[in-house]
Amino acid sequence: MPDPSAGAPPSEIPKAPVPAAVTPPSSAVPVPTPAPAPAARPAKAVATGGDSADDRPPAEATPAKVAKVTIALGVATAVLLLSTIVFRSQVLSRDATIEQNHNRTVQAEAALVQMQVRLDENQTATAVLQKQLEEAKAAAAQHDAELAKTQANAAETQILLDKSRAIATGFHTEMEEAKVAALKRQGEVQLAQAQTAVMQLQMNKAIADLGQLKAQLAEANTLNAALRASLAKAEETIAELQPAPKKR
Repeated sequence: MPDPSAGAPPSEIPKAPVPAAVTPPSSAVPVPTPAPAPAARPAKAVATGGDSADDRPPAEATPAKVAKVTIALGVATAVLLLSTIVFRSQVLSRDATIEQNHNRTVQAEAALVQMQVRLDENQTATAVLQKQLEEAKAAAAQHDAELAKTQANAAETQILLDKSRAIATGFHTEMEEAKVAALKRQGEVQLAQAQTAVMQLQMNKAIADLGQLKAQLAEANTLNAALRASLAKAEETIAELQPAPKKR
């Protein structure tokens, strides 16, 4: 009688390494375990190995019965062979499924690790972006405050500019008036200078006339002194010429 396990040697059956931590998914198809085939009764009992009278063939066994037993054994052997083949294919399919599930689990764990790393990186980047956003908000608030301050300063500067323009306009008007007054005063100065020049000429002429008058006065004084001297001399002469008065 052939051994049911002789159809496939144990060394030919591939055994996939199943990690202890990996649990097959619940969705995997369970591999049916074939029920062991009932052992066929031997055609001929061993002469020395029978324990009971039922295991021994009757002495009057005919060739027809032997043929039937042989056919039954062949059928049983074929069934066992088919069962072994099916079982082996199921074991191979199960091992392939386990290997695929293991590979998928490893890939899923690697993808999960990558996703966790990406999630950590995204969280870090999100924290950095949040910090940059807060800094940008603070800078924007500071810029708004500076802009409001600048606008207030611009409004004050505009007011001062308007005042400066008004002052400049008034100063320009005063400058125009001052120019007109300066031109008028320049005309007056020129007129005064002309009058001064005329008066200077008149004064020079008066000084010249005064010099002439002084010369004439000096000459007249000289003449007067000469006349006085002549008159005194004439009086003396007259006194000498007059007769002395008679004594009574």
